[in-house]
Amino acid sequence: MLYGWNFDHYLSDAYGFMLQTYSIPFCKFCSFLNYFTAQVSAWLRVFICLDRYLSLSHRHKTWFSQSRNVLIIIIFIIIVFTIINFHFFLFACYYNENGTVNIQARHYQIYPLWDYINLGLYNCAPFIFMIVFNIGVIYHLIHLRQTSTIRKSRIQHRSISLTLVITTFLFLIMTIPATVCFGFFFSTADSFVLHLFDSILYTYHILSFPIYLITFKEFRQEVFLLIIPCK
Repeated sequence: MLYGWNFDHYLSDAYGFMLQTYSIPFCKFCSFLNYFTAQVSAWLRVFICLDRYLSLSHRHKTWFSQSRNVLIIIIFIIIVFTIINFHFFLFACYYNENGTVNIQARHYQIYPLWDYINLGLYNCAPFIFMIVFNIGVIYHLIHLRQTSTIRKSRIQHRSISLTLVITTFLFLIMTIPATVCFGFFFSTADSFVLHLFDSILYTYHILSFPIYLITFKEFRQEVFLLIIPCK
């Protein structure tokens, strides 16, 4: 995602051009990638929250516990959002009479229509699902604390669940402002504000690793084992 609009902001200010308007192939691919990667990332997080909820509400192994099934879910999400955004390859981008690249489509206005759709697909729907699953996680954590006598189990569940709650909260405050501004205030908002919100949005997607590293002990141990393998 770092090679999307955020990179174009840099190229525009530093070199006076953007990849999205460099050529028709670049325009189609970048337009597709900017929405596809964000939506896939958001819905993968939804299924992580669902997996955490199921692991707490069903103590036995669930369908999500098998790596093959997890791979199926990932492939399914990728296919779905490839289909949803495939219209960029078919209809988006054409040359104006003066030779410049137009990022709209000849037959319909992609923007701001797709920004409105993206607000639902990338922000609203995933956030609602994440909130619902996290509420369920918190409920089962409280229940687990009251009923479980195994302290290690309680700590492990609490650790990963805390991580998910933090990432969900950050998802709200770091991604929605940019999507709302570009969808509803693009023509009136100051470019600095738009770029600032866009930078905050992209920053969110690189925070997962440090957040998991700081808040999730088991993840931290696995990372250290990869860096410093035991002999």
